[in-house]
Amino acid sequence: MRTTLKRGIGRTAVGNGNGHAVLPPGALSPMTHYRWPERRRGALRTVGLILFILVALVSAVVAGVAGGAYIYTDENAHAFAPRSVQTQRAAKSLNIPTAGAPANALVIGYDHRPEDGNSPSRSDTVMLLRADPTTNTISMLSFPRDLIVNGRCPDGRTYTGRINEAYSYCGPAGTLETVRSLTGLPIHYLITVNFQGFRDIVNKLGGVWMDVDRRYYNPQGGVYATINLWPGYQKVVGWQALDFVRYRHTDSDLFRLARQQLFVKSVKQAVNARWKNPKTVPKLLGVMRDNVEVGQKKGELSGKDLASYAFFAYGLPSGNFNQVKIEGLTGTNELSTDPSNISAAVQEFLHPDVEAPQKATATALGRKLKSKNGPNARNISVVVLNGNGKPGVAANTSYLLGQKGYRVLGPPQGFQANAPKRVFRTKIYYNGKAKAKRAADKVSGLFNSSDVAPLPKNQALQVLDNGALVLVVVGQTFTGELTPTPIDRTPARQAPSVRPGKADMLPVVRQAAAWKVGFPLQIPTVLERTSALSTETPYRVYKLDDSKTVRFTFAKSGNEYWGIQETDWNDAPALADKNLSQVIGGRQYDLYFNGPHLHMVVLRAGGASYWVVNTLLDSMSNETMLAIAKGLRPLHK
Repeated sequence: MRTTLKRGIGRTAVGNGNGHAVLPPGALSPMTHYRWPERRRGALRTVGLILFILVALVSAVVAGVAGGAYIYTDENAHAFAPRSVQTQRAAKSLNIPTAGAPANALVIGYDHRPEDGNSPSRSDTVMLLRADPTTNTISMLSFPRDLIVNGRCPDGRTYTGRINEAYSYCGPAGTLETVRSLTGLPIHYLITVNFQGFRDIVNKLGGVWMDVDRRYYNPQGGVYATINLWPGYQKVVGWQALDFVRYRHTDSDLFRLARQQLFVKSVKQAVNARWKNPKTVPKLLGVMRDNVEVGQKKGELSGKDLASYAFFAYGLPSGNFNQVKIEGLTGTNELSTDPSNISAAVQEFLHPDVEAPQKATATALGRKLKSKNGPNARNISVVVLNGNGKPGVAANTSYLLGQKGYRVLGPPQGFQANAPKRVFRTKIYYNGKAKAKRAADKVSGLFNSSDVAPLPKNQALQVLDNGALVLVVVGQTFTGELTPTPIDRTPARQAPSVRPGKADMLPVVRQAAAWKVGFPLQIPTVLERTSALSTETPYRVYKLDDSKTVRFTFAKSGNEYWGIQETDWNDAPALADKNLSQVIGGRQYDLYFNGPHLHMVVLRAGGASYWVVNTLLDSMSNETMLAIAKGLRPLHK
């Protein structure tokens, strides 16, 4: 795309945690300079999403604690209405949401401080958020701020450069047009966030519990922001969280994006842990009202709409919040990827696979998957009838179902594929009991508007169903296309990439045990093949809540770090959102996934829990993670 704006505009800008290190930290890793100087109160990529989630979850909390006194009036919804002229103008070009249908929100986080004067604000948060009541999911698609795109402004101007430059060039409307062009998606809500209240929000929550993958230390400040965090699970307050999510001294924007997505989960856990405290809620709402604007095409967001999204977010099952990443990114200061990777991310954003953890677990363990989404398509027999009077609709729908692997039958010989009467909404009838009902529910998910019911005692329908498990009567609401099914991103099974580790770890675990932590420690007898104990902080013994805990930190190839946390704090917030549990070799393991990638495995034994935590990028395979967890063995005197 031809560049019609000058590139470079907006590219430049005028403790020891919870404990102590048992062994002294070594020399810091060399720092790599990058283009923009970091400032103490610099921009964050995911604060916009964090605040939006807080609006939803806290509103739901208020409904439960205070009888909905806040969200069932329009007072708080009015407080989030667009105040800036730029946001008001951009909202006019949004799409109008359909009741009961999925809705997409564009979240733009910007940083504008008083000393900036009239200079353009910087936008370092660009992401899409999708609430889908049909699949009972919330999806988040983050765009790295350094992603090179063909940007668009509402007045027709274009540019080629970083995605965050669209905000500097033409405000929130420019970011809106750029993202809409890049993804081809309708956008129903615009959420703009000022980062000024970030620290206050974290502090109002009383801090957040978060797993820090390694030692982060830079006491000098100057060009780079100061930071002082030790590895391990710990509570961080506002300024510490700010340091963590904006850190990019020795790695790239990809790592920072992963740190911020990790922080999003930690904030959700903090909100859930504090829902019983009614004093926290108005304080949070007060901070958010000063820093968040929510725009839609027609008028302000109503209290009723705010309440509906709040309850939807608060009631999500574990694993139904999906964080989508764009794959195949290359570069450091400027990131690029093949357009097919963006298209794939958009499809995953639209159609999240809620069974990804179950499928990935079954693959890694070599087990047969017991699907929650009903029987396999090839085991579902279907007959399709025309219920809307459009020529060829039954044959076309039968073909589409066959393409998805369903066993399509025709009506009995001598009968046409026409329903006895026309219907408005597509009807999905099941012939049988539990298995047939699950099959009908699965087929129903392929139609944009349908009703599921047992096969009625209608002689005509009972003849036409030809003994199939499911009978589909295509209604007038059918668009002619089936809803795309989730892309299966289950990693192929592979051998664990491990090496023997007992000789390395036995003396270190014994040193940690000498601190009398109060519970039995476990020795990792196998380690990831390219890993060794970190030279900065090999292990820590420190206080975690009211107990002692031990953290072992390992450096892996590619400047990545992973860890093993051992503690008898068995109800830590991080342990609340497991995807599933598995019994392997007589021991129970809780599994925590990011999509199809295993991020944490927790062994529960002897009144304690032992966490194997993957790298920020989840670069260790599922099989490797399980092998390390299964290799944990008790330390005997």
